[in-house]
Amino acid sequence: MQSIFGKNGSETPEPVEAEVKGSIPAWLQGTLIRNGPGLFSVGGSEYNHWFDGLSLIHSFTFCNGEVTYRSKFLKSDTYKRNIKADRIVVSEFGTMIYPDPCKNIFSRAFTHLCNVIPDFTDNNLINIIRYGRDYYASSEVNYMNQIDPVTLETVGRINYRNHIALNLATAHPHYDDQGNTYNMGTAIMGLGPPKYVIFKVPADASGSDDERHNPALSKLQKVGSIPFRSTLFPSYFHSFGMTENYIVFVEQPFKLDIVRLATAYFRGVNWGSCLKFDKDDITLFHVINRKTGRAVKTRFYSDALVVFHHINAYEDDDHVVFDMISYKDNSLYDMFYIQNLTQEASSFSQSNEGFSPPTCQRFVLPLSVHKESPRGTNLVTLRDTTAQAVVQEDGSVFCQPDNIFKGLELPGINYSYNTKKYRYFYGSRVEWSAHPNKLAKVDIVTREHIEWTQDNCFPSEPVFVASPGAAEEDDGVILSSVISPDPNISPFMLILNAKNFEEIARASIPANVHMDLHGHFISAAV
Repeated sequence: MQSIFGKNGSETPEPVEAEVKGSIPAWLQGTLIRNGPGLFSVGGSEYNHWFDGLSLIHSFTFCNGEVTYRSKFLKSDTYKRNIKADRIVVSEFGTMIYPDPCKNIFSRAFTHLCNVIPDFTDNNLINIIRYGRDYYASSEVNYMNQIDPVTLETVGRINYRNHIALNLATAHPHYDDQGNTYNMGTAIMGLGPPKYVIFKVPADASGSDDERHNPALSKLQKVGSIPFRSTLFPSYFHSFGMTENYIVFVEQPFKLDIVRLATAYFRGVNWGSCLKFDKDDITLFHVINRKTGRAVKTRFYSDALVVFHHINAYEDDDHVVFDMISYKDNSLYDMFYIQNLTQEASSFSQSNEGFSPPTCQRFVLPLSVHKESPRGTNLVTLRDTTAQAVVQEDGSVFCQPDNIFKGLELPGINYSYNTKKYRYFYGSRVEWSAHPNKLAKVDIVTREHIEWTQDNCFPSEPVFVASPGAAEEDDGVILSSVISPDPNISPFMLILNAKNFEEIARASIPANVHMDLHGHFISAAV
């Protein structure tokens, strides 16, 4: 697997034209920008974890039936410092870095002192997100880097903390029908008690020429906050759910140990080891009104689980319904250490046979709970799900999920149906390992699925793009970047008919293409 994971990528700074086979729909006009780790060693030093690699951003531009490709490393402060030193000098979550022993004692002492309170890397390798009219490479820390979505040049670094008291923030915001952006973060240090924070950035942020010198975050609005359940053990979260009226936050027992985080450098362990899963704890579901910032008073909870990606959420007959990909433990993170990923496929499967497979689960939270609600009774009245929500003696509600599908990650939907009742989602099939080797479309109503696969090919997260004036939810195409360890198979952009998953076209890229994580499709101006 070395040729897929852990191999250093390279830039294609000027656009190159792909060779198209098939026919790309004339209406498909725009750019898919994707982000992920692309550089795993600098000089003689190497990263330990795949999520540590330096960000390599690439784009696929669709115009009049043709596709052009380009890629550039994110020129973050982390990237520039590493390249200048010709070795890794900035710590990442799976790789802790210590001062060069050749430095003098005063320089080493200063470095040690700076790590009493860690300043996180700005290697934003997870996603491309939009605030206002600005686009940012994002990860889960307080730093982002603005990029030019056309040239992929790095515009400059921005710090959330200059606009709101946050130490961490997700790379999976939500966008409403007006173009406003909602996101969540974690405030560990700052004024007041530690909390999870919900905020909004208006669609018109950085909208006029007079305001272009101001970052979009300068118009950030705080929506509300949720206190930590445990002050020194905040829940880790990678994403959250949003309905028309509510934010759905899952406070899972996959926790960040603040004391271990603050002392990790001195104990010789990485930051990733400060995340711990408590299988004996519960999972809390918080429902917060998007307009008032107030939480629904009912205490909803479930058994211990780990979640990275939400699929969708919506309201139905006084219930909040939310779907997500859950795990029984946190083994997924450990699987992505480079030493694991670079094993032969058979060895990888054998050494990770205890891997907790991802399960698409639906939880349903009845909003009609009151003091007189009958104890021991399932309050879910929706007929299209087996999910349950049972009132306990203390008035809390224990929730059991409806298991929709097993073995899929990196979910996506027709985003026009975000916050709305929907039928289909798409994702990467995960059957024998954490490596995506198939794409799938899941029908929630019938619980059936269809797949696309090609021998020795590894597709990226599928992205749905709706056709103009689409009347049906799955009227559109699926885009996925595909790579292969086989030198006879060029990397290509795959275009599928979203209805039947039949291949419409593929665009072979005459350049190196790397395995990525997430991205954003920007429609061309009409």
